[in-house]
Amino acid sequence: MSDTMKQTNPEVLEKQYLQELDNSIITYLSSFRHIPVQEAMDTYYNSRLCEYIHQGKYDIQYLDYKLLVEEYL
Repeated sequence: MSDTMKQTNPEVLEKQYLQELDNSIITYLSSFRHIPVQEAMDTYYNSRLCEYIHQGKYDIQYLDYKLLVEEYL
């Protein structure tokens, strides 16, 4: 499969999107709560929000990362 086809594959794009969303949430959570990044990672990856995002529940993964942090973490 060519690189162009991989980049336009919806599953690959969704995976990349979720990785970027995870990064944005963790970085913003660290800044918003004034906590170390490691603590923000632990908080996020052990939350229901992370579970819902990666399961695609309620299409919550398409909301703004700042809203997700401020309202759900």
